[in-house]
Amino acid sequence: MLDVCGVAMNYRLIIINNCLRVRLLCRNCSYNLYVRMKNDPIGVALQDYLAGTEDAEIIVESNLAEDDVIPVQYLFRKEEEMPEMELLALENCRGQVLDVGAGSGCHALALQRQKISVTALDKSAGAVEAMQRQGVEHVLHKDLFDIQGAKYDTLLMLMNGIGIAGTLAGLERFLEHAKQLLKSGGQILLESSDILYMFEEEDGSVTLDLNAGYYGEVKYNMKYKDQESGWFNWLFIDPAILEDYATEHGYTFVMLQQGDAGNYLAKLSLP
Repeated sequence: MLDVCGVAMNYRLIIINNCLRVRLLCRNCSYNLYVRMKNDPIGVALQDYLAGTEDAEIIVESNLAEDDVIPVQYLFRKEEEMPEMELLALENCRGQVLDVGAGSGCHALALQRQKISVTALDKSAGAVEAMQRQGVEHVLHKDLFDIQGAKYDTLLMLMNGIGIAGTLAGLERFLEHAKQLLKSGGQILLESSDILYMFEEEDGSVTLDLNAGYYGEVKYNMKYKDQESGWFNWLFIDPAILEDYATEHGYTFVMLQQGDAGNYLAKLSLP
């Protein structure tokens, strides 16, 4: 919140000259301030798609592979377009659900249509606005680690959602924080991938730099138009190590489904 004349100001996202800006509105005067956003590539791309740019693509750079792209249209998929693993995760949601890193809100909207109580969480201002425009009823514009006091039955973390932990050390921090967000008997439904295959040689052997840390700790940078996220850590964790960490922190690990490319859906449950 920005304080201009002694009070907190509300904000609204608008597009000016094809750029997403934040309009800060003071309740005590007629002061309006427009702040151009520069670090919200996903949010700006989502806004563009809703405005009619159906071929929008987000560029993804990493320290591990060549640049990739995310077609923004895919982020708005309906249930009939979702992979089997995502549908299974939605089927396993129960009680009060927190959709972590909700993005466009496609999973939250699917749960709403099933009459399941869901809160969509994202730290992207543009994503929050996109979800509200589409009718997501409960939206939080926060970082997961800033949530205090609220309790949920299910934390939903799709599209490699556990990656927000960033590192193995971050995973421990996440598992402890999640205990504060879950009710007794609560669960975490998460997708991740074992990316060991990316280090395989042609003869099937695996080459790893043991001094470089865990191979699933990756760095990413996202770009869209003049927006850039900046480099951030993202975690891909193989299920055996995840089970070890989960057990150490008091969770029960259950593998719900494994894919053909090292990807999987797991459930972590508290007693």
